[in-house]
Amino acid sequence: MRGSAVAKTKRIITLIALALVCQDLPLANAASAWEPTRPIEFIIPAGTGGGADQMARLIAGIAEKNKLSPRPLIPVNKSGGAGAEGFLYIKEKKADPHVIIITLSNLFTTPLHTGVPFNWKDLTPLARMALDQFILWVNAETPYKTAKEYLAAVKEQSGGGNRMKMGGTGSAQEDQIITIQLEQALGVKFTYVPFKGGGEVCVNLVGKHIDSTVNNPAECVSHWRAGRVRPLGVFDTARISEGDWKAIPTIKEALGADIHYLMLRGIFGAPVIPKDAAQWHTDLLKKVFDSADFKKYLTEGALKPAFVTGPEYVKWVDENEKLHRELMAKEGLLKK
Repeated sequence: MRGSAVAKTKRIITLIALALVCQDLPLANAASAWEPTRPIEFIIPAGTGGGADQMARLIAGIAEKNKLSPRPLIPVNKSGGAGAEGFLYIKEKKADPHVIIITLSNLFTTPLHTGVPFNWKDLTPLARMALDQFILWVNAETPYKTAKEYLAAVKEQSGGGNRMKMGGTGSAQEDQIITIQLEQALGVKFTYVPFKGGGEVCVNLVGKHIDSTVNNPAECVSHWRAGRVRPLGVFDTARISEGDWKAIPTIKEALGADIHYLMLRGIFGAPVIPKDAAQWHTDLLKKVFDSADFKKYLTEGALKPAFVTGPEYVKWVDENEKLHRELMAKEGLLKK
């Protein structure tokens, strides 16, 4: 009897110990409880070849190369309506953790200008990957070596029907906002020509179908390296600190006009996805951000590293929506 009682007591102690261990397991593994069970749709609310398209495809490639996901990330371009097509698509994917979207500042500009029934608060904020700058570009075969020379020519043609053409991504988005800021600060007038994506914009500058652009560095860098386009000024408070970009003056240095603007490169999930799924995506994006390939991309494309998540990301997005509302109201671009 004594032996049986002792054995019973040992079994009870063992069961209690196992229960205590198991009680801790969900807490330890909470962050990795969810994993994708099918391919992840990576929505790009812009055309092919532009900065958003390049970054999304790079993120997907880094994830595959480093085996960061058991299922692939599949980039899908949905550029219609200045990105509204992509935003409305993911909005309808409520609670689906297998759909994410890369966003530019059209996250703010598109709903503010068009009135499309979408707001960033509909989505699940995952991570801000970088902030993108803008550069005033002209075709390298033109005689304009400085921003001052080019804007003097723009001013000469501002009064007639043969205005200089400024190409940009979409209507009432970042490129047009910057163009209007130039017009108001310097008393000039452009004919603004919208395209679906930044890659298409730069191709048209190379082809001399437009006279200038305010493309992101990454969208024109290959043509710059090939000697096809010329950068005249950076729309930021300081020069780009990397490589050959250092030689490009700020717009304030070049023209005396303090015009600066930074664009979001952020990732969001579908509405109300599970917290463990959101954490999985955030962890994946941090691993991508920390990779050598992504750091090289940031350096070569002159993007500002700016990884944030959680409340800090939400606060930044909220503040920048208000900033865009103010800018667009000033420029007459809000939906009436």
